Amino acid sequence: MKNLPVPEDVLKAENRIRGHISVTPVLTSNGLDNICGSELFFKCENLQKTGSFKFRGASNALQMLQEEGLPKSVATHSSGNHGAALARAASERGVNAQIVMPFNAPEVKQQAVQAYGGIITHCDSNLEARESTLKDVLEKQEAEEVPPYNDPRIIPGQGTAALELCREIKDLDLVVAPVGGGGLLSGTALALQTEWPHIRLIGAEPLNADDAKRSFEAGKLIPATRTDTVADGLRTSLGDLTFALIQKYVETILTVTEKQILSATRLIWQRMKMVVEPSGAVPLAVVLNHQEVFRGKKVGVILSGGNFDPVF
Repeated sequence: MKNLPVPEDVLKAENRIRGHISVTPVLTSNGLDNICGSELFFKCENLQKTGSFKFRGASNALQMLQEEGLPKSVATHSSGNHGAALARAASERGVNAQIVMPFNAPEVKQQAVQAYGGIITHCDSNLEARESTLKDVLEKQEAEEVPPYNDPRIIPGQGTAALELCREIKDLDLVVAPVGGGGLLSGTALALQTEWPHIRLIGAEPLNADDAKRSFEAGKLIPATRTDTVADGLRTSLGDLTFALIQKYVETILTVTEKQILSATRLIWQRMKMVVEPSGAVPLAVVLNHQEVFRGKKVGVILSGGNFDPVF
């Protein structure tokens, strides 16, 4: 296992990426508060550069590489958001970005990677195919790997969203973040430990891709065996770093069905007039469908991204 990040690393990442990322707004909705019976504060990472929180981690990783001496090329595998984030962060520093993507990744995400200058290599839509294809790309391009989540440079960068949220909204009782590979959830956990260890942290996951919940409950990593979810950004398995932090700091992981995810996505579109992708709406789906946990509480909800293929 690589060195496990610590809370101080999130504060260092915040200083490192200041001026490169956007400080995203925290929005509210009286209508959604009434439906949920909670006071909700939405951290809108769908409005971050490249349309997701992933730009935070990618920017931190590239800044750290820049301090050491930038490589000619960086590479990763991604369903889209990390690929776009890495491509933009690399392009801003004159570095080539090689992105391995599943052939069925949403077209809007593939277009974003290309728009930021990323070079796509397609693969089958499973983790083994992603990793084997990436290995080939790394060897052929002599590139530096920047993993999408299980990396001590990425995790602290993702945690900076929670720093901003908790500084702006005082006295939160809970924070809810989506979990796929676990970069955002583990980064959020570290962020809370800097000043707000009393805030309860809950992971939100699709029932159809619930390896994080099963791993959490079993106390050991259980790879994803099913990933049939509309929340394409949450189809990946936890890594050893993210799992260790989630085990240590997260209270529980709650799951929701595909119907519940789509309903929450639609509610955000209708009530808040914002485009949020299904992966980003999973935390609201959890609040809506596990109201006994959140009723009467002040809840921070991290909307992780807004890159979504419209159906019209």
